[in-house]
Amino acid sequence: MEITEVIRRGILTEKSSALQQLDNGRGKIIPQYTFEVAIGANKFQIKQAVEAMFNVKVVRVNTMRMPGKARQIRTRKGIYRAEAHPWKKAIVTLAEGESIAQLQP
Repeated sequence: MEITEVIRRGILTEKSSALQQLDNGRGKIIPQYTFEVAIGANKFQIKQAVEAMFNVKVVRVNTMRMPGKARQIRTRKGIYRAEAHPWKKAIVTLAEGESIAQLQP
C-alpha cells in the first residue's frame, strides 16, 4: 500500500484540537493528531506515512475502527434505510517539540 493510500485526511474537531495541546503532567506538551486512514492499514504503515508526508518523528500510533451509522431517509415513496461505510481512525503521538503546521486549528 502506497503512502498516499494510507492516510485519507486529517480530522480537525474540538476534541482533536484539544489533543494537540495535551500536557503530560511534567509541563511538556506532547501533541497528538487525528487522521482518517485506510481500513487495511496497520500501525507501522501509518507511522511510515506520517513521517514521510510531514517530516516529523512519530512516537506512538493508536488505531480504532469506527462503525458505519444506520441512516433513515423519509420520502413520499417510503422510508429508505442505508448504512454508512465503516472507517478507521488513527491518533498519532509525535515527539516533544514536533508539530504539523497543516493541521493546526
